[in-house]
Amino acid sequence: MLTRKRRENGGQRRIASDKTPESILIVDDNESNLRLMEAILSTEDYEVRRAVDAEDALRLLEDWRPRLILMDIQLPGIDGLELTRRLKLDPSYKTTAIVALTAYAMKGDEEKARAAGCDGYITKPVDTRTLPDLIAKHLGRAATHSADPEKRHRAGKTRQSGARP
Repeated sequence: MLTRKRRENGGQRRIASDKTPESILIVDDNESNLRLMEAILSTEDYEVRRAVDAEDALRLLEDWRPRLILMDIQLPGIDGLELTRRLKLDPSYKTTAIVALTAYAMKGDEEKARAAGCDGYITKPVDTRTLPDLIAKHLGRAATHSADPEKRHRAGKTRQSGARP
């Protein structure tokens, strides 16, 4: 059985164990969405970092390469689709999965997201029950689901607050 120690380190959660956690960047300008997704994914033992816009994401990505990026399409300034296009032009992001997030799911939006380079598409509000499985699928691994159902329940309760765009 692995012993895991969690500690706060510069606003991000890290897990000390004999296995390096998968890393995920969440890019969303809505603080409620950021908190909700971070809470859910942290209970699944992912290393999660957050960015509120494209410029913030690019700063984080200067010296860090996550395995997966959850990308809000409707960002202020450079939108999520443009940031995805830019990242996919960079060969160092070839193996990074980018999943579009949107609250404005209109006909043709998923096709636009995939044409920009997104590997997946999730509509908001995010279904907290299925998010871990979707993330695991995009990372190509089996879902681990936290062994502590109470932790998952507390993380998912935030969803009832109506986190949206």
